[in-house]
Amino acid sequence: MGKLFESPWAITIIIIVVLLLFAAPKLPGMARSLGQSMRIIKSEVKEMKNDGKDETPSAAPKASAAPAASEVPFEGKIVNNPTEGNASGEGTGTGTGAQS
Repeated sequence: MGKLFESPWAITIIIIVVLLLFAAPKLPGMARSLGQSMRIIKSEVKEMKNDGKDETPSAAPKASAAPAASEVPFEGKIVNNPTEGNASGEGTGTGTGAQS
Protein backbone atom coordinates (compact mmCIF):
# COMPACT_ATOMS: atom_id res chain seq x y z
CA MET A 1 0.00 0.00 0.00
CA GLY A 2 2.92 2.35 0.67
CA LYS A 3 4.26 1.89 -2.86
CA LEU A 4 0.97 3.00 -4.44
CA PHE A 5 1.13 6.55 -3.03
CA GLU A 6 4.80 7.12 -3.87
CA SER A 7 4.02 7.79 -7.53
CA PRO A 8 2.47 11.20 -8.32
CA TRP A 9 0.53 9.64 -11.22
CA ALA A 10 -1.36 7.29 -8.91
CA ILE A 11 -2.41 10.15 -6.66
CA THR A 12 -3.45 12.24 -9.68
CA ILE A 13 -5.58 9.43 -11.11
CA ILE A 14 -7.27 8.84 -7.75
CA ILE A 15 -8.08 12.56 -7.40
CA ILE A 16 -9.52 12.69 -10.94
CA VAL A 17 -11.70 9.62 -10.30
CA VAL A 18 -13.00 11.07 -7.03
CA LEU A 19 -13.77 14.40 -8.71
CA LEU A 20 -15.62 12.69 -11.55
CA LEU A 21 -17.66 10.60 -9.14
CA PHE A 22 -18.71 13.37 -6.79
CA ALA A 23 -18.59 16.49 -8.94
CA ALA A 24 -19.94 15.13 -12.26
CA PRO A 25 -23.35 16.86 -12.01
CA LYS A 26 -21.67 20.23 -11.42
CA LEU A 27 -19.13 19.98 -14.26
CA PRO A 28 -21.39 21.39 -17.07
CA GLY A 29 -22.29 24.41 -14.97
CA MET A 30 -18.66 24.99 -14.08
CA ALA A 31 -17.63 24.72 -17.74
CA ARG A 32 -20.38 27.17 -18.78
CA SER A 33 -19.29 29.62 -16.10
CA LEU A 34 -15.67 29.32 -17.19
CA GLY A 35 -16.67 29.98 -20.83
CA GLN A 36 -18.64 33.11 -19.86
CA SER A 37 -15.72 34.37 -17.80
CA MET A 38 -13.34 33.85 -20.72
CA ARG A 39 -15.68 35.78 -23.07
CA ILE A 40 -15.89 38.66 -20.60
CA ILE A 41 -12.13 38.79 -20.17
CA LYS A 42 -11.63 38.69 -23.95
CA SER A 43 -14.07 41.57 -24.53
CA GLU A 44 -12.51 43.64 -21.74
CA VAL A 45 -9.02 43.15 -23.17
CA LYS A 46 -10.34 44.19 -26.59
CA GLU A 47 -11.91 47.32 -25.06
CA MET A 48 -8.66 48.18 -23.28
CA LYS A 49 -6.78 47.95 -26.58
CA ASN A 50 -9.35 50.20 -28.31
CA ASP A 51 -9.50 52.84 -25.54
CA GLY A 52 -6.61 54.90 -26.90
CA LYS A 53 -7.83 54.70 -30.50
CA ASP A 54 -11.31 56.11 -29.81
CA GLU A 55 -10.06 59.34 -28.25
CA THR A 56 -8.93 60.90 -31.56
CA PRO A 57 -11.69 63.20 -32.88
CA SER A 58 -12.96 62.58 -36.39
CA ALA A 59 -12.66 65.27 -39.07
CA ALA A 60 -16.39 65.51 -39.82
CA PRO A 61 -18.91 64.81 -37.06
CA LYS A 62 -21.76 62.50 -38.04
CA ALA A 63 -25.19 64.04 -38.45
CA SER A 64 -26.86 61.10 -36.74
CA ALA A 65 -24.54 61.24 -33.74
CA ALA A 66 -25.94 62.13 -30.34
CA PRO A 67 -25.54 65.78 -29.30
CA ALA A 68 -22.60 66.76 -27.13
CA ALA A 69 -23.02 66.81 -23.35
CA SER A 70 -23.38 70.61 -23.32
CA GLU A 71 -26.24 70.44 -25.86
CA VAL A 72 -28.27 67.79 -24.05
CA PRO A 73 -31.33 69.37 -22.42
CA PHE A 74 -31.25 69.26 -18.65
CA GLU A 75 -34.40 69.49 -16.60
CA GLY A 76 -34.14 71.52 -13.47
CA LYS A 77 -34.98 74.77 -11.71
CA ILE A 78 -32.80 77.84 -12.15
CA VAL A 79 -32.23 79.26 -8.71
CA ASN A 80 -30.25 82.36 -9.54
CA ASN A 81 -30.45 83.29 -13.24
CA PRO A 82 -28.09 86.15 -14.15
CA THR A 83 -30.26 87.22 -17.10
CA GLU A 84 -33.33 87.88 -14.94
CA GLY A 85 -32.35 90.70 -12.62
CA ASN A 86 -34.88 92.76 -10.68
CA ALA A 87 -35.05 96.27 -9.29
CA SER A 88 -33.76 95.28 -5.84
CA GLY A 89 -30.45 94.09 -7.27
CA GLU A 90 -31.12 90.43 -6.67
CA GLY A 91 -30.55 87.96 -9.46
CA THR A 92 -27.15 89.31 -10.48
CA GLY A 93 -25.78 85.82 -10.94
CA THR A 94 -23.10 86.04 -8.29
CA GLY A 95 -24.56 83.18 -6.28
CA THR A 96 -24.35 85.12 -3.02
CA GLY A 97 -27.08 86.54 -0.87
CA ALA A 98 -30.29 85.16 0.55
CA GLN A 99 -33.06 83.94 -1.69
CA SER A 100 -36.62 84.96 -1.06
